[in-house]
Amino acid sequence: MAGAALVEQAKQESWSDEDVVSRILAGETALYELLMRRYNQRLYRVARAILHNGGEAEDVMQDTYVRAYEHLNQFAGKAKFSTWLTRIAVHEALARQQRGSRYRELEPTSEKQGDPMDTIASPAPDPEREAANSEIRTLLEEAIEDLPGTYRTIFMLREVEELSTTDVADILAITEENVKIRLHRARVLLRKNLYSRTGMKKNDAFTFHALRCDRVVKHVFEQFKSGTKTESIAAKAYE
Repeated sequence: MAGAALVEQAKQESWSDEDVVSRILAGETALYELLMRRYNQRLYRVARAILHNGGEAEDVMQDTYVRAYEHLNQFAGKAKFSTWLTRIAVHEALARQQRGSRYRELEPTSEKQGDPMDTIASPAPDPEREAANSEIRTLLEEAIEDLPGTYRTIFMLREVEELSTTDVADILAITEENVKIRLHRARVLLRKNLYSRTGMKKNDAFTFHALRCDRVVKHVFEQFKSGTKTESIAAKAYE
C-alpha cells in the first residue's frame, strides 16, 4: 500500500499546474492541496515582501487560495497558472496594505527560527556553522526588509523566487524595462545596506589578516634557514 501511495504521489507531482487545474474543475477537488503545497513558499515571500509581517502574509496566502479556487473556472491559460496565482496574491497584499489592517502574528517569537527563507543546508549538524548561517541570514533578511516596498517585491520575485523578468512584469503589470531598473536599484541599495550593517568597506573583503601575514613570513624565513628550495612553474619567468 505504501509503495502504491508513493507511486501515485510521484505521478501527481509530474502533472503540470494546468493538468491539476483541469482535474480539479472536473471534480477532483482534493488535488487543490497539490497546488497549494507547490506555491506556499512563493506566496509567503511575495506577501511578506509587501506587508512586512509574517502573520499578515499567511492571511493573504489563505485569502489568495480561497479567491483563486472560487475563480478557478476563469483561469483561461493565457498566462501560466503560477503567474496568475502570484498576481492574485500581490493584489490581495496590496489591498490589505491600503486598508491599513494590522493583524497579530500567529507565532511572533518563532518566525525567525521557522522562516521559509531558511534555505541554507548543511550535510551534518554543525553548531558553529549553523550560528554563522543564522547570523548571515538575519542580516540578509533585515537588509531586504529595509528596501522600499516597490524594490523589495521586485527583489523577492526575481532574486529569491527566481522568476523571469517577463513573469514579474506580468504579475506586477509593469514593463520588463521597469523590472530591470527597479531590480538594479534594489541590488545597489541592498549592497550598501549590507556593507553598513557589517561595518565593512568593499576593500575590507578578503583581507590578508595579521596572523596569516605572520605565518607566511615565518614559513619563508624557516625555508631560508633550512636552505630548502621550492620549485615553481612561475620560476621559469626568471630564466
